[in-house]
Amino acid sequence: MVKQENIEVDISSSLSEVWRVLTEQEREILRTNSKIQNFRRNEMIYCEGDEPKDMMCLLKGKVKISKQGVGGRSQIIRMIRPIQYFAYRAYFAKEKYLTDASAFEMSTVCIIPMTIVESLIRSNTNMAIFFIRQLSIDLGVADERTVNLTQKHIRGRLAESLLFLRDSYGLEEDGATISIYLSREDLANLSNMTTSNAIRTLSTFVSEHIIVLDGRKIKIIDEERLRKVSRLG
Repeated sequence: MVKQENIEVDISSSLSEVWRVLTEQEREILRTNSKIQNFRRNEMIYCEGDEPKDMMCLLKGKVKISKQGVGGRSQIIRMIRPIQYFAYRAYFAKEKYLTDASAFEMSTVCIIPMTIVESLIRSNTNMAIFFIRQLSIDLGVADERTVNLTQKHIRGRLAESLLFLRDSYGLEEDGATISIYLSREDLANLSNMTTSNAIRTLSTFVSEHIIVLDGRKIKIIDEERLRKVSRLG
């Protein structure tokens, strides 16, 4: 947990989208009631079945939203990147969390009580529109991923996941290595396939000179072909 005096700086710079639609009085309410917390790699942020009490914004790091499926198999539903809001849908739906959230790496999260968020929404139409837009965007992404993960073949699903990670987190200084290191199991859970299928398909992409592997690092050396594989499914 960081000291209170650091919170204003982090919130005003990192929550700028919401910050812009608030009055100075509303900003002070947000400042006073927010806290910043650090999570270690693989540490749970919230669990399925928990009561939703807070809205969260990822300030630094990477977070995965996942759900246990048939036979206890985990499916990664969403990947959160810095300055994305999460954990608030269940509160608006008046239900408990249907998913788990955990840190992929050391992550810093701004936590705001949902009672404060709801109060601000009720008094500020622009803030209400902001969250309607965010929920609409998330629903559109979820709809597209549902179709892709159920209709594409294994190669197309894995190619899409690699491009999704590239677009979400960017590339390292070499301009080719995806800036996130996933285990083969996590990559499989993101792509709706078994770990063994993910390993085999990655090896195929390597032999086809589409990617290069270095441990958990994945370097894209032929992005055009990777996008073609994703597009053809």
